[in-house]
Amino acid sequence: MRPAPAALAGALFLGIATAAWEGHAREYPERPIKLIVPTTAGSGPDLVARLVGERLAVSLGQPIVVENRPGAMGTIGLNAVAKAPPDGYTFGILTTAFLAAPSLIAQMPYDTGRDLSPVAVVTSGFQNLNIRSSLPVYSVAELVSEARAKPGVLKYSSQGNGTPAHLLMKLFEQQMGAELVHVPYNGGAPATLALLRGDVDVCIAGMVTMAPHIKSGAVRALATLAPRRSASHPELPTMAELGYPELQLSGWLGVVAPAGTPPEVIERLSKELADIMAQPRMKGLLGQWDMEAAKIGPLEFTRLIHHELQRWGQLVRERRITVH
Repeated sequence: MRPAPAALAGALFLGIATAAWEGHAREYPERPIKLIVPTTAGSGPDLVARLVGERLAVSLGQPIVVENRPGAMGTIGLNAVAKAPPDGYTFGILTTAFLAAPSLIAQMPYDTGRDLSPVAVVTSGFQNLNIRSSLPVYSVAELVSEARAKPGVLKYSSQGNGTPAHLLMKLFEQQMGAELVHVPYNGGAPATLALLRGDVDVCIAGMVTMAPHIKSGAVRALATLAPRRSASHPELPTMAELGYPELQLSGWLGVVAPAGTPPEVIERLSKELADIMAQPRMKGLLGQWDMEAAKIGPLEFTRLIHHELQRWGQLVRERRITVH
């Protein structure tokens, strides 16, 4: 019995479509790839993105064009990723810092879980509680005493309203019973610069931006917001050790794509990134920033995003935290 003409046409179309995609997959990528970073140039995520992007360009044989789109708790840059064509030529950087936004912004321009496809987490690390070295404070206990003695005097910078560093400082204020002045900036680089200039007294940030300033003596790290002491900086106590177990802030960085990006592209990029992060030189470079290379694939990355969204949402609700 002969197949019906419609069946023949359908089979022919399917065969052509499959062949077209297979040809595309073999040739991918055929042109430069855009990597959108939702922070300012010189910030921690930007530095890591450029470091990884240089090596990814070599492995893929195409330039990786880093584009900075900071602002609005990362939503400007990530919205550009979510709205980009899902053709494998636009990706974005996602970190913990951008997952508090859905709990604080009433009208989000995109849905993190629905509109972004996780590709891979490439680095992990933790933030520190840092102060300007000219402040005569040498421990967290002394910082608390200073804040209580001078309410509304000490200032702290953050990467912007509603970022995890801001939220955790609000929580820190509640727990120590003292009020500090929040000075938000548009990204980590200007927030760090404010601390170096003495415009603010305190800043939560990681070693990726603070290491050279700690080494020069311009900044003093008082504690780490990690669950355990760092192997490279064992002298820093954890905030949990000091009686603040809720004050933990990871510094992982991952790559995401617009939802609908072909799974073959996501799998290819995830593998390339895992290979790059396994390179000894890459591990050594990250170690200088107190960071570790991570090789977390799409499924585990999806679970991590879900966990972080729940965590920040719960913190905002229970502590009644608002941003202005």
